[in-house]
Amino acid sequence: VLTLDDPRLWEYPWIYFVEPGYLRLTEAEVSILREFLLRGGTAMFDDFHGPYEWENLASELARVFPDRPIVDLPPTHPIFTCFYRIDQYPQVPGLGSFLRGRTWEKGGFVAHLRAVLDDRGRPMALINWNTDMGDGWEWSHAEEYPGYIRHTRDAYRMAINEIIYSLTH
Repeated sequence: VLTLDDPRLWEYPWIYFVEPGYLRLTEAEVSILREFLLRGGTAMFDDFHGPYEWENLASELARVFPDRPIVDLPPTHPIFTCFYRIDQYPQVPGLGSFLRGRTWEKGGFVAHLRAVLDDRGRPMALINWNTDMGDGWEWSHAEEYPGYIRHTRDAYRMAINEIIYSLTH
């Protein structure tokens, strides 16, 4: 685990934010994150749901890049075929939602892959909204949850595509 002001941050081309629906960046962190992304790094934001958490993250990213919109990445974007062929962006439920028989939480009924793009059109911030890739990875060993393996598979495949795309573009 690193903070944005950790000097080791620059050793990593890809960083992961979990539950960014309540993210609050300091002014120093805003500058560091902007520089990290503009130097070619990629940040993945994952495991946040619904309109309230979306508005918070969108507001924080607008502080990082006030001149860059957040865009939806369509299924035709090469990120969906750079390693695995993914025909539909997955909604991976957190384990609690799965146990309740649903894939959504907090009103986040539809999963989206969104991004902030650099000047060449490369996604430098990948935003997994209304999905929980991290739970898919975390519970991949849990045989006591029959049926969850499908979500684990989807979470690993999508993340592998996101990471490979980030490291090669």
